[in-house]
Amino acid sequence: MTDLLFERDGHTAVLTMNRPERRNALSLAMLDGFQAAWDEIDGDDRIRVAILTGAGSTYSVGGDLSDGWMVRVPGSRRDGSPGAAAELPAGDAAKATPGRSLVTEALLLSRSLTKPLVAAVNGACLGGGCEMLQQTDIRVAERSAVFGLPEAQLGLIAGAGSTVRLKRQIPYTKAMEMILTGDPLTAAEAYHFGLVGHLVEDGQAMERALDIADRVAANGPLAVRNAKAAVLQSGWLDEETARAVERRLVTEVIASADAREGISAFREKRQPRFEGR
Repeated sequence: MTDLLFERDGHTAVLTMNRPERRNALSLAMLDGFQAAWDEIDGDDRIRVAILTGAGSTYSVGGDLSDGWMVRVPGSRRDGSPGAAAELPAGDAAKATPGRSLVTEALLLSRSLTKPLVAAVNGACLGGGCEMLQQTDIRVAERSAVFGLPEAQLGLIAGAGSTVRLKRQIPYTKAMEMILTGDPLTAAEAYHFGLVGHLVEDGQAMERALDIADRVAANGPLAVRNAKAAVLQSGWLDEETARAVERRLVTEVIASADAREGISAFREKRQPRFEGR
């Protein structure tokens, strides 16, 4: 089984995070799949819109903490030991530039998809799953879905875009509450605060997402693509500068004793004991 399924339905590409036994936790193989999928979607004029969803009854709970790849400091080797290796390499050597890597490309941090991306949230949407959600354009959630950024509870930081994007998408105070407490939102709360635009009964997210995708795909491809580009390029200026600040602060956190303690506690199924300062 591949960690990311890629299917076509007319002019629509459907991506399914496919690790239901791990609640669709993001793996390095899945990130490889995302990077290839984004390239194919952007490079194929027959694809006009994409949908992202999860297999089973979960959207995604974020990076797989049993592996821990998401908390390795840039400049470390993949096994976590110090070394001269660069960030996790992009599939294309030309993309292995400062600030760009497999992780940033796959999670849409150092690139934006030129085609509209619709999220069909069919369950828990946590951590990196919730951070990727913020890069989608139209969002459908089932009533049993929950949305959260629990990183702080593990001594980590929601550093895959949330400190930059979330406050721009929902009210500042609610964004800060999510980031600083790690407490989740229900689907109804996410709809109320505007994190998602559609709320449907369980089992109906994909149906609604496909309906929306069909309507988008029926429009002029250039008009749709340029409309999205205009919104992104004119509405949220200076994101590159904001990401530089985020990268610096995230690097400090993931190199900390708190991060090591949080991961150890998770693996040992106990409450973390943070030193603080």
